[in-house]
Amino acid sequence: LEADADALIQEVDSLGGMVSAIEAGFPQREIQNAAYAHQVGMDKGEQLVVGVNAYEEEGGEIPEILAVDSSLEEDQVARLAAVRSGRDSDRARERVDALQQAAAGDGRLMEHIVDAVRARCTLGEIADGLRGEFGEYRESVVL
Repeated sequence: LEADADALIQEVDSLGGMVSAIEAGFPQREIQNAAYAHQVGMDKGEQLVVGVNAYEEEGGEIPEILAVDSSLEEDQVARLAAVRSGRDSDRARERVDALQQAAAGDGRLMEHIVDAVRARCTLGEIADGLRGEFGEYRESVVL
């Protein structure tokens, strides 16, 4: 364990420190690869998990699968439309634009996010504003 920790620390140091390692995607990649290797080990039976792929209880009850009523989606879409129609659309757009400008610089994002929420911007609109500047993380399996 200590040797593995030392190797990770040396790798981070060789990348120029933790900030550089994060920018290079190193921690995310290591976490992703470890999760993938764990799952492969479970699937092959090399990694035993009690109750999942080893020592499973026979004859146990199978829990009922939750079935979500499709009308819930329709209700949520209607509530979202009501929020959008009842807000000042120009103000909402201005708040998302201000958030994007802050993200492009070194501005404080939280105050702009709060302003966007107060302007009744949706989570999707706020996230789209941030994605416009930062992009979207895409995982890739590297072993």
